Amino acid sequence: MTSFVLNGKPVQVDVDPSTPLLWVLRESLNLTGTKYGCGMALCGACTVHLDGEAIRSCVAPLSRVAGKHVKTIEGLSDNLSHPLQRAWIEIDVPQCGYCQSGQIMSAAVLLAKIPKPTDKDIDEAMSGNICRCGTYPRIRRAIHRAAELASSKATAHTPAITATNEISPGEHAGAEVSR
Repeated sequence: MTSFVLNGKPVQVDVDPSTPLLWVLRESLNLTGTKYGCGMALCGACTVHLDGEAIRSCVAPLSRVAGKHVKTIEGLSDNLSHPLQRAWIEIDVPQCGYCQSGQIMSAAVLLAKIPKPTDKDIDEAMSGNICRCGTYPRIRRAIHRAAELASSKATAHTPAITATNEISPGEHAGAEVSR
């Protein structure tokens, strides 16, 4: 039996301790927001937090989380009120959406460490997360927007979220991919 804290609640699972955390989350605990992408910790789709640090759950054995705190995309907020979730919706970041939970979880660690990141900070922190649709410009914009929302969170009322489909000229899926 392995015990850990998941999204703020203590859990116990009776699963082989060598089982990757990803499969424990998805199959044993029915939290399917964390995605399987590559199984080799190369794409970032399976990113979760372990004691506040981003890890790739596809290669992290369950034994690694015993007695620790794990946060998944479901634990970020239960009502899409987290600044990153609000910014992702406002900027209309996802295209297919498959990688987005991993992107958001990596961005959350970045903003916890660097509340007002530069483009370089974002590029470095997010370099381990692959978006096959090429939404990198929108991801960067959303992280900057989330930083703004987080900094004004304590002083302002939370405005309603309105989605926008506006994209700057030349900014589209794959715009930054060299041809």
